[in-house]
Amino acid sequence: MTEKISTLQQALDVVEALDPDEQAILINIISKRLSKERRNELLKEVAQARHDYQEGNIKQGSVADFMAELDE
Repeated sequence: MTEKISTLQQALDVVEALDPDEQAILINIISKRLSKERRNELLKEVAQARHDYQEGNIKQGSVADFMAELDE
């Protein structure tokens, strides 16, 4: 954990050394990359859900059915 904090602190030090315009550009780039990563993860989850549905691994029912199954 200390190693991660040290690495994060080093990254912050580098960012703080940039001028404000460069910091803004960096924030924009990081934001877009995080959005892309989240989008890719969501696409993987959707693909898995579709696969599960096609394989018949999806159950349908009401909330009451679900709760009853949990009690079993």
